[in-house]
Amino acid sequence: MTPGDAAPPVTAGHGPHEPVPLDPRSAPVPRYGTASLADLLPAVAAGLGVPGAASGLALEPADRVCVFLVDGLGWDALGAHPEEAPFLTSLLPTSTGGTGRPLTAGFPSTTATSLASVGTGLAPGEHGLPGYAVRNPDTGALMNQLRWHPWTEPHAWQPHPTVFQQADAAGIETCQVTAPHFEHTPLTRVALSGGTFHGRLAAEERMDLAAERLAAAGRTLVYTYYAELDGHGHRYGMDSDAWRGQLQYVDRLAQRLAEQLPPRAALYVTADHGMVDVPGTAEARFDFDEDWELSAGVATLGGEGRMRHLYAVPGAAQDVAAVWREVLAGRAWVATREEACELGWFGPRVADRVRPRIGDVVVAMDGDAAIVATRTEPKESALLGMHGSVTPAEQFVPLLEVRS
Repeated sequence: MTPGDAAPPVTAGHGPHEPVPLDPRSAPVPRYGTASLADLLPAVAAGLGVPGAASGLALEPADRVCVFLVDGLGWDALGAHPEEAPFLTSLLPTSTGGTGRPLTAGFPSTTATSLASVGTGLAPGEHGLPGYAVRNPDTGALMNQLRWHPWTEPHAWQPHPTVFQQADAAGIETCQVTAPHFEHTPLTRVALSGGTFHGRLAAEERMDLAAERLAAAGRTLVYTYYAELDGHGHRYGMDSDAWRGQLQYVDRLAQRLAEQLPPRAALYVTADHGMVDVPGTAEARFDFDEDWELSAGVATLGGEGRMRHLYAVPGAAQDVAAVWREVLAGRAWVATREEACELGWFGPRVADRVRPRIGDVVVAMDGDAAIVATRTEPKESALLGMHGSVTPAEQFVPLLEVRS
């Protein structure tokens, strides 16, 4: 999967003016193993000398490394706003000396999944957070993996150690510098824990403290995070002054951190996903709660607007897949669980404990359409910016590098 990839439709059996169902085999697959978010920290750890760390992503070793993750900063969106982000734009390959490149977020392209991929160095099929909201096969309840509701024991749900924990055990000075309220969340525990946690409310203080921690020891790994760009994109859309103002602020934060790098340090600026603005029209927003065809045979609707897990009533999975392919012809890739796993959407391997968390049918939206649920998900359905699918706008995130 490379920027600009297009998915060729399957045309057999359809007239020249009929919408054509998208073949799930034509869906872009994240570049697991070579250029995905899951490959970033293992590459960093290998460069720091952590035993057993390895990655198909090639990065030059550095003694001190900081990863700055900006929630919602897509590669396409960054490239389209050079005036708002002059510093980050200077790191793109189109600029003199820029070495930036895109990574793929992984599927689905959503925060809980991506942060787990970053922190564990594993694809979603192995770490086991395969979406925004997925069914817990032990209870049958739909679990929101971002809010961790209803409660599920974190390390039973995601048992693998994080790369931060492995680095800390190897003697690397390791820490997370982010907002204080993230310190004890289950998602932090299973995805980002290891070393020490430093909570700061002000983003400028986080940048300054991250630079201080980089300089405090020899081999060092620091992670820091900024969330508000994503929030403004959800509420106001990426074509808004509010979103552009946030991008300007992110650009200043990244430059502030880069200018304080100690010697022999590397800063990587990346993101967990991009975003798509979904028009507020019936043509773009398919309402599950009001569409009897889409709801027929579906016991539980999971995922989010741009990527859905459909948990079918017993025996109905194939019929559900057929109906959704017809209703969403030309607007979505619709695959059964078996097809999605075989095609590598969730990674080259899907663990046995993870497989039943995935929907009986998996839906990845194309273009700017979404599946909303206005009665059962009123807040999520009102969002303007959404993400989760495999389109370049959502999948491609930057990997921008500064070295001292």
